Amino acid sequence: MYSKLKPLVGNNRQWNHFSSYIDALIDTHRKTLEQSNDITDISRAQGSITALRKVQRLRDEVSELDG
Repeated sequence: MYSKLKPLVGNNRQWNHFSSYIDALIDTHRKTLEQSNDITDISRAQGSITALRKVQRLRDEVSELDG
């Protein structure tokens, strides 16, 4: 499965754009965390940030298995 992701993580330009998009999503969820008083919204934002951080580490995971 990781071999199918090599074109994405191996292309610096493409990965940088994708990573910037992930950063923007994380910032949106962080604002929700800062502004929300609802525990459900807070939990969802925390879960979203956790999932997005895992996607950001994908490049390292693919590189470790490749190399």
